[in-house]
Amino acid sequence: MRTGIENWLVDHWYSNRPPPWYLRLLEPVYRAGYQRAQVRGAGGAGLYRSKLPLVVVGNITAGGSGKTPLVIRLCQLALEMNLKPGIASTGYGRQGTDTYIVNGDSDTRVCGDEPVLLAQRTGVPVVVAADRLEAVKKLNEMDLDLVFSDDGLQTAGMCRDIEFCVVDGERGLGNGHLLPAGPLRESAERLQRVDYVVSNGQWTAQPAGLSAIAMLLQATVVRSLDGNNELTVDQFRHRYSSTKVHAVAAIGHPQRFFGMLKTLSINAESHGFADHHTYARGDFSTMEGDSVIIMTEKDAVKCRSLGLENAWYVPVETLLPAAFESLFKERLAQLIKDKA
Repeated sequence: MRTGIENWLVDHWYSNRPPPWYLRLLEPVYRAGYQRAQVRGAGGAGLYRSKLPLVVVGNITAGGSGKTPLVIRLCQLALEMNLKPGIASTGYGRQGTDTYIVNGDSDTRVCGDEPVLLAQRTGVPVVVAADRLEAVKKLNEMDLDLVFSDDGLQTAGMCRDIEFCVVDGERGLGNGHLLPAGPLRESAERLQRVDYVVSNGQWTAQPAGLSAIAMLLQATVVRSLDGNNELTVDQFRHRYSSTKVHAVAAIGHPQRFFGMLKTLSINAESHGFADHHTYARGDFSTMEGDSVIIMTEKDAVKCRSLGLENAWYVPVETLLPAAFESLFKERLAQLIKDKA
């Protein structure tokens, strides 16, 4: 049911049709509630200023835009500088509200799927907490040089040193309306106030005067879910050229993954689930047997314990312009120096 509701909303958000009148009536209600929350958050206990440089990677649209791959790449850049970063998250969709230090073997039901993926790919400390500020504070107690916040652009009461806003280049800002009439958490004017706007893929309809940094996600290998095998995309395609392939994705924009497979000439039947869906073995009851299952890396961290046979996932590498990466490293170095 949740998937159906999400698909219905997305269909309205990213179409050329005006949103239904009843959704437009709720837009001012959302705007007023959001503004009150921002004022209340900023005026409560006062602004929290991290003693470590704090880099926020977020978006202004509901649903996935590519924040997690960007956080991974930014962490890698920090590691290349011999810095010690940590990552703060709320672990959206997880069970419970306790604060946890996440590692690559953590239970995704307890910690959330994206934090476990971040821990696996970066090897840096990842902390989840119901209150993002608590996660940042926990990381400030560790022997670290800086903190990345996975999401949190809308978190009130939290000072930040650098802000990234990631936009899905294919879908852009949709119909430009605020929730629930459109996909926007904040007005598009927010893009003018962040340090960097990053476009996940080519963004041809970006607002006039805005210069987004292009980010590309590259897939070159396919790995088995049990971790025992790795094939190049060409090898995978050749091996299963005459086998039924099922593609599975429970991400903010499943069609992006399905489209990537098509670009890689991997023909598959698509199965989209709601973002952060908690998988059960029954979800794959019609996909096993003589067929093959292929999924995103985010899905893989939740499916390894299900005992699926002949299941694979596609890790992606994040490509950013070399000039921007050099600029970001210089800015990080200056931030570290200023905070010392």
